Amino acid sequence: RRVHGHTNMAEEAAQVEVKKRRTFRKFSYRGVDLDQLLDMTTEQFQELVPCRQRRRLQRGLKRKHFTLMKKLRKAKKECPYGEKPVVVKTHLRNMIILPEMVVSVVGVYNGKTYNAVEVKPEMMGHYLGEFSITYKPVKHGRPGIGATH
Repeated sequence: RRVHGHTNMAEEAAQVEVKKRRTFRKFSYRGVDLDQLLDMTTEQFQELVPCRQRRRLQRGLKRKHFTLMKKLRKAKKECPYGEKPVVVKTHLRNMIILPEMVVSVVGVYNGKTYNAVEVKPEMMGHYLGEFSITYKPVKHGRPGIGATH
């Protein structure tokens, strides 16, 4: 009788483990699923983003931003299924990440080199520059001469 109860608990634990492994959190941006975001126009998407990004999108993206989008579309179309697209280099750190850019790889210029940034759904509404640091973080060593009294 006791052995039977023990196997039942082990069985339950195994079922819970299977459930944990299977459930993926479906991505949504402000309550809208990724599939719906990809179908949206820029005007519909701008209603979801914070006010600074919304203002920028309302005033219209410039020609160079459209050129970047065109290059990203081309790179995504040319890559075989299941592989990452070719890196598209850009100086446009002020480009807002749109749903269309997800899965692309962008080389964002930091003033010296191009940092490859793989665009993920969580990045939508942010600027490209946020993902390419422009300075080298300080590694504090010993203080130099004259640093103290």
